[in-house]
Amino acid sequence: MAIVTIPTPLRQYAAQQREVNIGGITIDEVLGGLTAQYPELRRHLYNENGSMRNFVNVYLNDEDVRYLKKGNTAVAEGDTISIIPAIAGGSAALPNPPLRSGRENNALLQGVKGQQASDMSLSHDEILRYSRHLLVPEVAMDGQKKLKAASVLLIGAGGLGSPAALYLAAAGVGRIGIVDFDVVDSTNLQRQIIHSSEAIGTSKLASAKARIEGLNPYVKVETYETMLSSENALELFKDYDIIADGTDNFPTRYLVNDACVLLGKPNVYGSIFRFEGQASVFYAKEGPCYRCLYPEPPPPGLVPSCAEGGVLGVLPGTIGLIQATEAIKLILGIGEPLIGRLMLYDALSMRFRELKLRKDPDCPICGEHPTITELIDYQAFCGITTADEGFTEVDISPLELKERLDRGEDLMLLDVREAHEWDIAHLEGATLIPVNDVTERAHELSTADDIVVYCKAGTRSARAVQQLQMLGFRKLHNLRGGINAWAAQVDPTMPSY
Repeated sequence: MAIVTIPTPLRQYAAQQREVNIGGITIDEVLGGLTAQYPELRRHLYNENGSMRNFVNVYLNDEDVRYLKKGNTAVAEGDTISIIPAIAGGSAALPNPPLRSGRENNALLQGVKGQQASDMSLSHDEILRYSRHLLVPEVAMDGQKKLKAASVLLIGAGGLGSPAALYLAAAGVGRIGIVDFDVVDSTNLQRQIIHSSEAIGTSKLASAKARIEGLNPYVKVETYETMLSSENALELFKDYDIIADGTDNFPTRYLVNDACVLLGKPNVYGSIFRFEGQASVFYAKEGPCYRCLYPEPPPPGLVPSCAEGGVLGVLPGTIGLIQATEAIKLILGIGEPLIGRLMLYDALSMRFRELKLRKDPDCPICGEHPTITELIDYQAFCGITTADEGFTEVDISPLELKERLDRGEDLMLLDVREAHEWDIAHLEGATLIPVNDVTERAHELSTADDIVVYCKAGTRSARAVQQLQMLGFRKLHNLRGGINAWAAQVDPTMPSY
């Protein structure tokens, strides 16, 4: 029997099991037994041709099965098979990139900051502030000067960017850039510790800048209130030594990766979902990039975001702290960076695991014969269209829905959230069918009914509308902005979340 670990995003298709014991003598047999026991897992692991999906990796103990003997790899009693899907936040084998000693790792940034660091000086106040660093031989005066000379660009001032920014600033990284265009919302404060209640409704960048400058006035904070795009990424990244990816969507993940590869920058990666996190350093000069790990993104909506699936508030603190640690190690040229390694963190069991990553010689951007030589349309690459964002021709606004209900129109209200969300708030008279069950339970609905579909914010309901349209339903409406918009525009007594 092998132990198959089921990641959080897929447990809803495996009766909420974290681990399952499955018999079999090869990887294929074990996974076949798994999907036979839990049929709903199959479409998440395999495509219509029966091949393993490129946004899901399978590890036998700590080895990626893509670099073993594929599905024919033998499985021994007690082996652990781990399913590692892409979360929001896919040749021939190459040797795993060697871990570097501090002396060797100096090469990562020595060429960029070596001379500038030697020209730096620390004031008496700075020497006192960083005195605990100066007592550490691996940091000392030279290392603190390297930190002062270095620059890190944070993509996002949210759950991951908050702890990363605070600890990088406290450590004395001389220049910190932040890219964000959002405002502080009360729902952010459960995990985005750089912001305060007083900042609700204001720019996240202004809030983060004020907090960092209050923590360490010797740090220069540069803010970019813009959406990261193919048009501005290279220009934004070019003057920073390290990029820290704290985003929550796949188009930006691939955009950050590709821009870093094209510019030769280290990409300090972190992602989170509910109780689980991932961290790595993608640096194509020394090891694999994000595309080597996940050649393709999952289809839109298959992997829920933190806004849909939730996240334990302290989880981004752990992963963001790891990102800050990796950035500092790269700057100082010490220790063993997470290049060629994927760290997995499970907060519920308080366990860390490490998996080996390998550079894919066929990678389209960092491989031996790259085909991606410039930034592309990442929304299209990830299959995202306007409809996927919840703005379809069948939208209905909360006010329009209220008017129709007040007129006594016979509307069927379909709630496609999860049961625990229903308990927070729901529309009177609605029927609950979670979005992942809509296709299977479509027989409970009537094509003759005028159906209004809603979720939290409109994204999942748009997916449900599309699924029902494919099954022949035509009288469909998507509640624009979801139940949160209803609470804001129609019923202020209803809680938002």
